[in-house]
Amino acid sequence: MKNRGSAKISVKWIPILCVFCFALGIIFSNRAWDAPESNGQLMSRVVKNKSCKLSPKIPQLRRSLDKSIAMVQMQLAASRSSQEMSLDAPLVLVWPPRRKFSWVIGINTAFSSRKRRDSVRETWMPQGEKLLQLEREKGIVIRFMIGHSATSNSILDRAIDSEDHQHKDFLRLEHVEGYHELSAKTKIFFSTAVAKWDAEFYVKDDDDVHVNLGMLAATLARHRSKPRVYIGCMKSGPVLAQKNVKYHEPEYWKFGEEGNKYFRHATGQIYAISKDLATYISINQPILHKYANEDVSLGSWFIGLEVEHIDERNMCCGTPPDCEWKAQAGNVCIASFDWSCSGICKSVEKIKFVHGRCGEGDGAVWSALF
Repeated sequence: MKNRGSAKISVKWIPILCVFCFALGIIFSNRAWDAPESNGQLMSRVVKNKSCKLSPKIPQLRRSLDKSIAMVQMQLAASRSSQEMSLDAPLVLVWPPRRKFSWVIGINTAFSSRKRRDSVRETWMPQGEKLLQLEREKGIVIRFMIGHSATSNSILDRAIDSEDHQHKDFLRLEHVEGYHELSAKTKIFFSTAVAKWDAEFYVKDDDDVHVNLGMLAATLARHRSKPRVYIGCMKSGPVLAQKNVKYHEPEYWKFGEEGNKYFRHATGQIYAISKDLATYISINQPILHKYANEDVSLGSWFIGLEVEHIDERNMCCGTPPDCEWKAQAGNVCIASFDWSCSGICKSVEKIKFVHGRCGEGDGAVWSALF
């Protein structure tokens, strides 16, 4: 009987005990959660204290990270363009990074211009071991750029192959040569150069222009820290709607009413663009529109971008006495040519004279800081 009575009493107390245990559970759970919260506050204070110590370094770290990201993006773009990958092909990242170069200059030339090339080699362009030394020590690459003839393995192509075997100073492009194909050749040059050499600048030059490499190096060095720069003698000429005239623009109607001028762009004899812009051309090569004139085409590719146009008048000096007077005044020209001929008139005979009067000296490029 006693056992039964005690059992009945315990049953009555069960609801009370349940409520009591539930209350205890709430109390202990609240106290248990207080500790992590206070620990979190403590950690927050520690992080804040550390961040205060690191705050002066944050901008530097951010810039370093941005530069690293930009470098990887450029490698991806260069890999894409060099391999001409299809949409479903794997993307290969070059690692370790390729060797860095200061700048690459492509000298536009034609099959018929052997004498022009020899005159350039005999004046401002180093030859043989000096050319290789310039690449090794200064990171400056110089090549004559030329495509192929319409006929595979023609006598013209074999002549260039023989000349290249002798001098080793050509960049062969996957391009069919033709005067009216200069815009296409320019696109292919920048795309090929970006894939082959990882440089800070890419320069296009004509084979009838005199260049002072030391002055060019010093000028490019002043703009190294700037993104997306387009350097040259900026001009804006009339859009020529009349047929059968030199520099006729078949798409003149795109530039507004008759008599309008082109947008500002660098003259085609010589200009330089930064790596970002050369990579942009490489990536978008298939959809970049080509106008009749190569310099206009290049300017049109940049007109809608965040690009700094740098009007460098020392890149379009006249031949003597113009460049000679400037040299005597201590303002050595980067490039010299005759506007009337869109290059040095009779350059094969005259470029040595220009080099003698306006040249900076053979040692200038070796002492130039880039």
